Amino acid sequence: MGGLFAGTPWERPVTCAACGKAIAECACPRDAAGKVLLPKDQQARVSRERRAGGKWVTVISGLDPAATDLGTLLKKLKAECAAGGGVSEGKVEVQGDHRDRVVEILKGMGFPAKASGG
Repeated sequence: MGGLFAGTPWERPVTCAACGKAIAECACPRDAAGKVLLPKDQQARVSRERRAGGKWVTVISGLDPAATDLGTLLKKLKAECAAGGGVSEGKVEVQGDHRDRVVEILKGMGFPAKASGG
């Protein structure tokens, strides 16, 4: 992709609208279509579910898996909550009932997180 004034001495690379860096150097999170999708634009929903055997699981949904590194997010949540977990079907799952703590962590990271469910 050429930049402004492509092929001339005044050529400038195409820059990211969010950070102002050249597209090749930009590290802004993008969705599958290539559009910049910041954490503040993703509505995170944190719920808890009771699984077989009566165990509680905290489930985080509503995050774009292409724009958000779910593996890194899971690692941070597991460390903060001292629990296990995993990523399945685009949802982050943390073992145990940590809904309120996870909402606070996500808000601190810039996500507009809300608790949902009972």
